Amino acid sequence: MGAKIIGKRIGKNGRNNERPRPLPARGVARRVALLLTSPRLLLLGLLLPLILTVYAFRLYRLQVVENEQWVALAHEQRAELVSIPAPRGLIYSRDGEPLVRNVPAFRVILIPALLPDDDLKRETELRRLAALLKIPYSQQGERPGLKEKVDRALAAGTPTYAPYEPLLVAENVDRDVALLIAQAGDLAFPGVRVEVVSRRQYPYGSLVSQLVGYLGAIPAERAKEYISQGYDPATDRVGYAGVEMTFEKWLRGTPGQRYQETDILGRVVRVLGDEIPPVPGHNVYLTIDLELQQVAQQALMRGMERANSRRGVVIAMDPRTGEILAMVSLPTYDNNLFAEGIPLEEFQRLLEDPHRPLVNHAIADQLPPGSIFKIVVAAAALQEGVVTPRTRLNCPGTIMLPNKYYPNDPERAQPFYCWKKTGHGWLDVVHALAFSCDIFFYQVGGGFERFQGLGLDRIVQYSRLFGLGEPTGIELEQEAPGLVPTARWKRLTIGENWSTGDTYNLSIGQGYLLVTPLQMLNVMAATANGGTLYRPRIVHHITDAQGNVVVPFQPEIIRTLPISAENWSLIHQGLEGTVAYGTATRAQIAGVRVAGKTGTAQFCDDIARQMGICREGFAQPTHAWFMAYAPAEAPEIALIVFIYNGGEGSAVAVPVAQEILEWYFRR
Repeated sequence: MGAKIIGKRIGKNGRNNERPRPLPARGVARRVALLLTSPRLLLLGLLLPLILTVYAFRLYRLQVVENEQWVALAHEQRAELVSIPAPRGLIYSRDGEPLVRNVPAFRVILIPALLPDDDLKRETELRRLAALLKIPYSQQGERPGLKEKVDRALAAGTPTYAPYEPLLVAENVDRDVALLIAQAGDLAFPGVRVEVVSRRQYPYGSLVSQLVGYLGAIPAERAKEYISQGYDPATDRVGYAGVEMTFEKWLRGTPGQRYQETDILGRVVRVLGDEIPPVPGHNVYLTIDLELQQVAQQALMRGMERANSRRGVVIAMDPRTGEILAMVSLPTYDNNLFAEGIPLEEFQRLLEDPHRPLVNHAIADQLPPGSIFKIVVAAAALQEGVVTPRTRLNCPGTIMLPNKYYPNDPERAQPFYCWKKTGHGWLDVVHALAFSCDIFFYQVGGGFERFQGLGLDRIVQYSRLFGLGEPTGIELEQEAPGLVPTARWKRLTIGENWSTGDTYNLSIGQGYLLVTPLQMLNVMAATANGGTLYRPRIVHHITDAQGNVVVPFQPEIIRTLPISAENWSLIHQGLEGTVAYGTATRAQIAGVRVAGKTGTAQFCDDIARQMGICREGFAQPTHAWFMAYAPAEAPEIALIVFIYNGGEGSAVAVPVAQEILEWYFRR
């Protein structure tokens, strides 16, 4: 019996000719039954095709339907719209001397997101950077250091979270330090950039700082306002004082724009499209005579030194147009300190100085004018017919004003004195101005015995006609309005009724009356030109970058004073007599007819109280004033000198004016 061979059938060709056997029906049924009895497998079997379908649809949408949108977004991440700063316009004196320059400067910024992720490496880099730039690494007092600024930028979820926003680290960096950081590059300082920017330089510094002003960072509380005007609060600077502030929109210019492509490190790869170039700012030409400004400042400094005073003002004006030829306010400051980055200690010193160097005292100080106000009272009295060229009033040195409640009781009468204790005797208005007689003006203002004076209402009326009690409108910020008191004002402010004694004090520029030096110079200028009150102007004209005049100079008349030529003539005689034979003979200049008015004004402010020079029962300290114009027959310059706590105007302020006028007519 042969052996049974078990195996596959092999054909003649040696291949397996065995046909595959069909799966038994019971095997398929078993697998289907398994799927039906296993929910997980069933769910997987249903979801897998669905997921594949969703992915396929999404892929189609991204690559076909939304292709252009995603390409644009990718392009946007590589490209950015950059603002190109416009060169800021310059400021010149009336003769074209630049009072401002734009000079290149270095600043350092960093992108917080590009700093090392490792805390130790990041700290090491920031410490090295802070040491190079000589800035604090960590917080000192209330001032955050470099570490705190970076931490805030990197702290997601905080209001200051801005890891890719440039963070300004330091401005006006020393050139050698800036080059060192730039050359080290991303290997030593990843995320740190050095930029070349324009910085303001003020070649005449403190000589014209009160007029020119300075630039500063945009205040946080006004950021939205400036952003709406196209400013970048992180980098742009705006005018903070003087002409830089008042003429900000003219000086700023229009920034340009450029689309540029950058790599991940912020380096420019290429410029996309056409660049829109910036439009330079306009140039502003002041009315200031720079030489006269220098002479006036030096003369004032000498006058203040002689009087041991720390505050003073000199202003010169062309009475024919209202142009300011010189404006000196002392003490002052060097605006280059702000351009270069003023140290906190220096800024604190300026703020704490009681005489306020950052304030333009020519327009911001509100002061009692003393006898220089008598011009207003004289003009009002002549025009209203209270006095005539023939009116003569007696000055015995002292008059007793009866008490209105006890008119017949001489014990209750109030004494009013003239500065000349022995009196001036009988005077007309011309000589009363020349000798600055107080008792003459007491009577003219408030009346005495049978003589009826102007009264409060008419003094107030003419004071306002001369421009007192409101800003003059000069193109400088922070101009004070002064104060012309009324009976209503006294009731509301002090809670008392107005008295004749108040009118007496007002008539000689004392009491509650407050003026600015510029307001009183405008009074003198209107007097010099015969009654035309001009708006004082500090800017002569504005040009574009090519030198074309875009805003020409045009004198602006506020009003013409309702005073007759005959009455002006009498006032002019009195003011010329002041210099010829009266209280200001030290103002005389050989060959030039000078007219003027002295003033010595009592005061008692916070500084005087702190110094102990203003005490109850003692004589009050006095400010020194002097106003002048020349030549008297055809005035071309009007001048005012004010010296805080200077004493007698005739002794202290007059020599300063004489020195300035002497130079003006001899140069």
